[in-house]
Amino acid sequence: MPYVLKDNTKLFYRVIGHGSRALLAFHGYGQNSSYYQSMEQGLGSDYTIYAFDLFFHGQSHLDKRHMPLQKEFLKELIARFLAKRQLEHFSLMGFSMGGKFALTLVECMPERIQELFLIAPDGIKTSFWYNIATYPGWLQQLFKRTVVKPGLFFGLLRMLDKYNMVHKSLLRFAHYQMDSTSKRLRVYRSWVGFRELNFDIRRIVRLLNTHQVEVTMFLGAYDQIIAPKRVGVFVDALEKGELVILQAGHSYLLQNVATLLHRKREAGRR
Repeated sequence: MPYVLKDNTKLFYRVIGHGSRALLAFHGYGQNSSYYQSMEQGLGSDYTIYAFDLFFHGQSHLDKRHMPLQKEFLKELIARFLAKRQLEHFSLMGFSMGGKFALTLVECMPERIQELFLIAPDGIKTSFWYNIATYPGWLQQLFKRTVVKPGLFFGLLRMLDKYNMVHKSLLRFAHYQMDSTSKRLRVYRSWVGFRELNFDIRRIVRLLNTHQVEVTMFLGAYDQIIAPKRVGVFVDALEKGELVILQAGHSYLLQNVATLLHRKREAGRR
């Protein structure tokens, strides 16, 4: 079975492609590992993609005793996966919230990483709203109550929209991700469950440079969730860093990157 198991925690993954190089891939919020199927045409002949379901998404499950997720525990799970698959070195890809998982592995096992692909990654610059949701104390409890009583939250969205205080695409994203009890519960569990996945970005840069890891970051010019101006400076500090800006927003950026990589592969055949 395509699971990594530890006690009652299980980390599900699917295998995509058949290439000689291994690529561990982590999806964004509200998705699952199937979203990486779009990468098969562009990367599937060069890489075997191991796409994981993040916890609270798809078929993965994080046991309560491992809440919140600790970096060392994630490292242990991935080490088990690598041993099972007999992989010594690998590349990484992380989209949006999946960027936190990719950066955790950069921090924990940099000597084993060959390439790093970051697509509008979370973890480099934490947003104001993320800080509010995970802040200990009464603010966190207020957000927890929003799961079952969302009226105040949607009232806030209407006010922000009325006075044009936030970009409309960001409001649409927030509304879509909070429009049912199950979705709101997933937001709460994800934000609180992953609150320990924070990084000293200067240390991350040093590790990537020391181990000469090639890094490609893809950002959307119209992305209001992970805006280019917030994370682009990260690439400037890398010795082997490339920044690619696509004419896209956040939600479909993974598919846009897949299309770009497919076109590059086709062009290389001509």
